[in-house]
Amino acid sequence: MSHSDKEKEILRFWGSIDAFAESVKKRPKNKRFIFFEGPPTANGLPGIHHAEARSFKDVILRYKTMRGFRVERRAGWDTHGLPVELEVEKQLGLKSKKDIERYGIEKFNEACRKSVWTYKKNWEEFTNRMGYWLDMDNPYITYDPMYMETVWWVIKEAHKKGLLYEGNKVVPYCPRCETAISSHEVAQGYEEITDMTVYVKFLARGATSSAPLPPKTYFLAWTTTPWTLPGNVALALGANIQYVLVKSLDPARDEHYILAKERLEILDGDYAVIKEFTGRDLEGISYEPPFDSLKDTKEKKHYTATADFVTTEEGTGIVHIAVMYGEDDYKLGEKLSLPKVHTVEKNGTFNNRVPQWEGVFVKDAEEGIRGDLRARGLLYKQEQYRHTYPFCWRCKTHLLYYADSAWFIAMTKLRAKLLVSNKKVDWVPAHLKDGRMGEWLRE
Repeated sequence: MSHSDKEKEILRFWGSIDAFAESVKKRPKNKRFIFFEGPPTANGLPGIHHAEARSFKDVILRYKTMRGFRVERRAGWDTHGLPVELEVEKQLGLKSKKDIERYGIEKFNEACRKSVWTYKKNWEEFTNRMGYWLDMDNPYITYDPMYMETVWWVIKEAHKKGLLYEGNKVVPYCPRCETAISSHEVAQGYEEITDMTVYVKFLARGATSSAPLPPKTYFLAWTTTPWTLPGNVALALGANIQYVLVKSLDPARDEHYILAKERLEILDGDYAVIKEFTGRDLEGISYEPPFDSLKDTKEKKHYTATADFVTTEEGTGIVHIAVMYGEDDYKLGEKLSLPKVHTVEKNGTFNNRVPQWEGVFVKDAEEGIRGDLRARGLLYKQEQYRHTYPFCWRCKTHLLYYADSAWFIAMTKLRAKLLVSNKKVDWVPAHLKDGRMGEWLRE
């Protein structure tokens, strides 16, 4: 008898004696081991990774059963979210969220409710075939009102305890799907691409801590994302990095530049070093931004500041800061109370603060941005840059690092309780308790 035939014979025997149900009934109700299946989405076929994960679960559940626990193992179905929506969008030929609105949200939701069960039978057969015991007759379903109301209750309780708050968080964001992308999803979408980067000139309008700057002195900043330049609010320097003021010896360029001493190699043509500074000496100098998109904001902006994330490994040692389009940028913006204003809509197109490219997808506008900077004498140079960049693994759209408004639960207020609870958990391997998990909770 082949292995496959033997497996099928065992499955038939288990079915004939209702082995799973009997294994539950024979254990006491006051000795439960609670398990809810992390719910799969039944509008896609199961894969080998599902078999792997379920095998790990099954080992634990059978072990607990043999130790005398009542392990009821409730199945679940994930009926919400992007996997369902994108499948239905393909079926209906819809290309964007606007298309969904035109089609009708109620009709679209109904199509999603039908689609979500497309492969339910396949999942049930897959579950039985691999010998994974699970109560599929009484599953929890995420679109069921009882389930949703329970989630709302949890959120209400968090609010009553003062844990719920609204804020912004810079996240990898897909403008096509109009949703944030989790870190493990981002890891699935990296591609090697070549971008055209720019070295941009920011005209200084102030003095150093010791002396005024010569006329036509520019801070040079490098960016791989020219589309973020209309959102510029500050320039960041390293407090202890050595910077130089240089004069171009090119007769066609009667200009001075400031950049990190270690990055002088990026300059074109001959130059003379006039003076050296630390980043701290250059702190607080005003400059003219390349675009006036944020001219009406009241907060102080468009000046130099120091930050610990600035390095001299690439670029010029001066980082252009667009608060809403980078995690480091956002944290510095919080610290300095810089304006938090979007120049880009959630669909990835410029808004009316950037009238030259209003309605244009930001990556498509970059050639025009470079041309505009060049025409106004603000483009020092441009060069190709080969690097890895994240794309949405579902629709292959460029991801944007985007400060999205969202609701958060203030877990930091619960840190002490979490640390105490973590001490009561038997971690395998043991070093995770104070290592990966403990450090994550503490920080």
